[in-house]
Amino acid sequence: MAKIEVIAERCKSCGYCIRFCPKNVLEIGTGLNAKGYEYVTAAREQDCIGCCQCAMICPDGAITVYR
Repeated sequence: MAKIEVIAERCKSCGYCIRFCPKNVLEIGTGLNAKGYEYVTAAREQDCIGCCQCAMICPDGAITVYR
């Protein structure tokens, strides 16, 4: 099982990671970062296959996937 780390302060809720995740692991959370964005969370981390699509597509480098 992979571990997903989202750096909340870098996330601007663009949603690219959500759209490109083949297992629908990520979703927009309810917490706000310092810039006022609701940042992405790994809602179903147990379903992650470690493909790293979310980390590669993130324009702000806010996601890291550990295998």
